[in-house]
Amino acid sequence: MTITGSLSRWGWNSYFEACWSGETRRNAAPARVVAQQRKFWRVAGEFGECWAEASGKLRLAADEGADWPAVGDWVVVELHGEDASAVIQEVLPRRSKFVRKSPGKSMEEQVIAANVDTALLVSALDSDFNPRRVERYLTQCWESGARPVILLNKADACEEARAMSAEMQRVAIRTAVYVVSAKTGQGFEELEEFLKPGHTLVLLGSSGVGKSTIANRLLGQMVQNVQPVRESDSRGRHTTTSREIFMLPGAALLIDTPGLREMQLWDGEDGVAQTFADIDSLAAQCRFGDCRHEGEPGCAVLAAVDAGTLDRGRVENRRKLLREQEFLRRKVDPEARQEQKEQWKELHRAQRQKYQQRAKDGGKR
Repeated sequence: MTITGSLSRWGWNSYFEACWSGETRRNAAPARVVAQQRKFWRVAGEFGECWAEASGKLRLAADEGADWPAVGDWVVVELHGEDASAVIQEVLPRRSKFVRKSPGKSMEEQVIAANVDTALLVSALDSDFNPRRVERYLTQCWESGARPVILLNKADACEEARAMSAEMQRVAIRTAVYVVSAKTGQGFEELEEFLKPGHTLVLLGSSGVGKSTIANRLLGQMVQNVQPVRESDSRGRHTTTSREIFMLPGAALLIDTPGLREMQLWDGEDGVAQTFADIDSLAAQCRFGDCRHEGEPGCAVLAAVDAGTLDRGRVENRRKLLREQEFLRRKVDPEARQEQKEQWKELHRAQRQKYQQRAKDGGKR
């Protein structure tokens, strides 16, 4: 198969060409998932667009751990011309995937968007401004394989935009930060480098930051409804209720996502390392190799905090994200869970021996 214009406009490139060419497929065509509604997917390819459902084989494979289609995926479809529908047979290997832990108690991965080139992480310049939340998004973004870009929206209503941008830049290591206003168009000219034909972007951020207004600005028309935010806390209601790919005027592709009430990480250790690379660099200078940065002598990290060159909240947020990863690892990985149980048993055994020895010594230490 050769890369055709109708496929490349949806982001098909040499990577997916190689994935496709490695297998023999009959009566099948490549298609990109451009929208999802419950158990049905809207797919687009050389044939145009149509709705598709998962094959029985794919459902069985998904039960055994195979990838389930998500918006942005390239899939193998079997077309049913007579009723303008299709059946998804498999999901092609992803170049990137933006994931989180499924909301609630379920210990499963949820793919938010697949095959993303650039993630636009949106934060509002209002009372909901939160660099710690952006650090969480950055962590998952670096883990995904997509390039993160931070958009600080609502500059038209903020007198402290310059100072707040400087604060965000201190946590956005190797990440560009743009101050924009979706309402007036301020700063959008700087985003042109990301709006190349076939380039896939995803809008991410919590409710009320203006993602739908940004989407409408990029699209040049009112496609996504917008909702006002509460003045008390700058929080908004979910305007976008499903994930969908929009083609922008310059032929770039935009995935809009609902605001995420819950953004728990999934397999984010590498992402933590990249997001907090400055802390890891300082940690290499600590006196002890296993320093936890909690008061040990010779801790370079705490020395930087005391000197005012490192935000204590940033250190605490890194520690929090690492704890989340360790908790998730134990829940998902039976061996890790058993390892922790054995560590606790050993600790309790040592404590019992200590107290037994103290009893023999008549209560003396």
